[in-house]
Amino acid sequence: MARNNYNPVPHDHEAFLERALERKGFREAYADLENEYRLVRELLAARLDAGLTQEQVAVCMGTTKSAVSRLEAAGKHSPSVATLSKYAKAVGCEVEIKLVPKTRKKGRSRARQPLCAE
Repeated sequence: MARNNYNPVPHDHEAFLERALERKGFREAYADLENEYRLVRELLAARLDAGLTQEQVAVCMGTTKSAVSRLEAAGKHSPSVATLSKYAKAVGCEVEIKLVPKTRKKGRSRARQPLCAE
């Protein structure tokens, strides 16, 4: 089997984000895409921890490198649970999905109140 010579470029995401948040309009735009960026960070971290390239993940998933690249790009693609499951399996992980109640202000009741109540 060929040796994996993948060597990613170092990137300090926290430092980048700190600088970017100072730019006009960036904070709002980033907040709108927060879940997408969080998913992308999870995908990239899992693939890098597994020591795999996009090509190797694509082979495991039965797809193309460009499809994996689109999956790892924030804001451009909304993957299905089935696709996320294939990706997770390829990188030695499982998908965990949960809905978390929004934080309530102090003194409010514990009952959940939907945003679109009739």
